[in-house]
Amino acid sequence: MKRRLFDHSELIELCEVPGVSGREERVREKISVMLGVEKSKLQTDKIGNLIFEKEGLANEKEVLLMAHMDEIGFYVSSLRSDGKLEVKNVGGIIEETLPGSFVQVFTKTGVVDGVIGAVPPHLKADGVAFEKVVDVGAKNRDELVELGIDVMDFVVFRKTFALLNNDYLAMRSLDDRFGCFTLIEVSRGVNPRSKVVFAWTVQEEVGLRGAKALASIYNPDLAIAIDSFACCSKQNAHIELGKGPVIRAFDNSSISNYEVAKFIVSLANKEGIPIQIGTTGGATDASVFVEKGVPMIALSVPVRYLHSQVEMINLNDLENLIKLLTKFLEVF
Repeated sequence: MKRRLFDHSELIELCEVPGVSGREERVREKISVMLGVEKSKLQTDKIGNLIFEKEGLANEKEVLLMAHMDEIGFYVSSLRSDGKLEVKNVGGIIEETLPGSFVQVFTKTGVVDGVIGAVPPHLKADGVAFEKVVDVGAKNRDELVELGIDVMDFVVFRKTFALLNNDYLAMRSLDDRFGCFTLIEVSRGVNPRSKVVFAWTVQEEVGLRGAKALASIYNPDLAIAIDSFACCSKQNAHIELGKGPVIRAFDNSSISNYEVAKFIVSLANKEGIPIQIGTTGGATDASVFVEKGVPMIALSVPVRYLHSQVEMINLNDLENLIKLLTKFLEVF
């Protein structure tokens, strides 16, 4: 098996930490520990972004580098009299993947296992329809209260992972924990030319809220988002797992700076790092800085089955992204 520059078990551990939009505190704490720096060097702003500033050799410019901590999931919106939990989607849930899912409810006192059930074919003929509720085995509302469950508790899919054919990791919340992991790895080893602000952001999945808060404080020379690239569509048939990191040339919210993109492609070619260029939908944290007149670029790895319970990346792509970003920060 190939020896990589990073330990993928650390990425798995980071993905396992629950943290829907607005409840990223566990992820923030995990990242703080993984960084291995003095707590005094870390900042947490009022909305919950985690910030680590690293001085450069020249400090002529400032680069803001972002990845979001939050994941899709649910909030408990109601405790029903029949013991079921009504839930509200957080982020872009793929509704057709919900039936037959294992979930976990995070309460003030602990974790409660549950399921989102499915309608068996035996009952569909009788007109029984799927209902998006969480079943934790409670008979009534009183039992839900006894379990410590309350409105505004959050729910995530129960996490598991698979390492496929040595190179492919499939797991829930790779979006965007692979980006968070990239920032951790880069911050550990890079000697940047410019000052770099590493920011692990909150509430990206519900409107780039954390990045918008950062935009009220920082006015960098370049904003970079490390986020997912949904591959394997007709639009992006040329983008494949295993063929290198991806420059998101443009998406629904922004256009990556042409000169910076060209420079990154030239740098990748010089260093022998494979690189891909594609377009996609969605938005990234870096897009909010365009309105401030800040050039941006979005970097990623191809992700198969994005926003599902089995998101998949190629670990070689991730390694090459870490290499490329490190080289870029050393010369920009």
